[in-house]
Amino acid sequence: MSTEEQYLEQRKEKLEKLRQLGVDVYPRRFEFTHTIGQIVGELVEKPAEELESMHRRERVAGRIVAIRGHGKVGFLNLRQQGNQIQVYIRKEQVGDEFAIYECLDMGDFLGVEGEVFKTKTGELTIKAEHLTFLSKALRPLPEKWHGLQDVELRYRQRYLDLIGNPEVRRIFEIRARIISEMRNFFDERGFLEVETPMMQVLAGGALARPFKTHHNALDMDLYLRIAPELYLKRLTVGGLDRVYEINRNFRNEGISTMHNPEFTMLEFYIAYYDYNDLMLLTEELITGLAKSILNTEELPYQDKTLSLKRPWRRISMRDSLIEMGGLPADVVDDADKLRARAIELKIKDAAKLSKAKLWGELFGELVERRLLDPTYIIDYPRELSPLSKTRRDDPSLVERFELYLGGMEIANAYSELNDPADQHRRFEEQLEAYQSGDQEAHTMDEDYVTALEHGMPPTGGEGIGIDRLTMLFSNVRSIREVILFPLLKPR
Repeated sequence: MSTEEQYLEQRKEKLEKLRQLGVDVYPRRFEFTHTIGQIVGELVEKPAEELESMHRRERVAGRIVAIRGHGKVGFLNLRQQGNQIQVYIRKEQVGDEFAIYECLDMGDFLGVEGEVFKTKTGELTIKAEHLTFLSKALRPLPEKWHGLQDVELRYRQRYLDLIGNPEVRRIFEIRARIISEMRNFFDERGFLEVETPMMQVLAGGALARPFKTHHNALDMDLYLRIAPELYLKRLTVGGLDRVYEINRNFRNEGISTMHNPEFTMLEFYIAYYDYNDLMLLTEELITGLAKSILNTEELPYQDKTLSLKRPWRRISMRDSLIEMGGLPADVVDDADKLRARAIELKIKDAAKLSKAKLWGELFGELVERRLLDPTYIIDYPRELSPLSKTRRDDPSLVERFELYLGGMEIANAYSELNDPADQHRRFEEQLEAYQSGDQEAHTMDEDYVTALEHGMPPTGGEGIGIDRLTMLFSNVRSIREVILFPLLKPR
């Protein structure tokens, strides 16, 4: 029998003993007076003498995370929602309920009633008068210094990660605050939160490979959305001038520390704005989030400190390839020379790529990781942005930016293309690229063109990656750290 099986048998025996004592081992509820966090927050700073004079009685509940006994006296620590309090148990105080204490294990849930005091060492403690057994942990908690260092175990069994690594809870508290504060930001500015389809007849709104499924009753193929963009812009056509959605997107692509097939985005559209207006709004949003959640405009990230002080830098993709990518101007402007450089760097299918796609690939290889402080990369090639307005002074470029921070793309935004004829031509170009083997090319969406033919005002649209923003705010390097249940291959 393995050690784990021995633990399981021992704990089952204790559970059976509790039943024999007449204890309801899985009760339906427990009424507590305050959470452990409330008690600690209110009383931890009070002197022992003052606390003793208060005769403060509490009923609390939590998971046992430490237990130590000395004959007829025992101590244990209860944890609830990341907060912890010590419990002092004496047999003469709790009477027959001391038998419950003798059947407890690390990980069990317990309710305690008693008076709050401070020990000689100043630790806030409850002197137990009554014990209520709430639930048995049949399997032992992971050993802190060994079991929880298994990264795969942490992701596969996130509940163990949350039990054994209290700091993990903070990451998801930050994530929740980011989403909540984003909603406040847009609601206060007159935006309407909406929901758009996650299963779509056509996968559009971005250049990416979709996941495919099938609807049996209708006998039709559907795609999990790669972006909500085309539906949100249909709403702008319909007169909803300010809309946003906090949405799940799905892309059938590689998995890395920066990419998960399922991820969360904020996407919003605002009529009568262009991409310059969106840059100012984005700075206001993200600096506001940092000040509200972290109380700073300086983000410690890995071994760097990232400054969010405004204004943020703007640089064209072409200039970034020269300045940060180290490519001479004559190479950047010549497709053949770009191709030769891409082949040297072993970029996949470099020999087949157009000049615009070579710009994109070389940017990702040479420039992206260098963009630590917030930087807007602007003036993308038209071919890489089939849904964006072209620049007046150079139709080969579009009014688009991507925001980079900490070496990661955080946001993507356009002055939205609202000319239906131009949009139809762009879709046709994408269709030709798809038929030539580009699996990420945009599909033709005739209904969206029809929507534009009904008239869409000048509009700015943007998507912001919530997962990556959480990585920055919580100072972690892997996207799997900020997704509660990241996709993993079955063992």
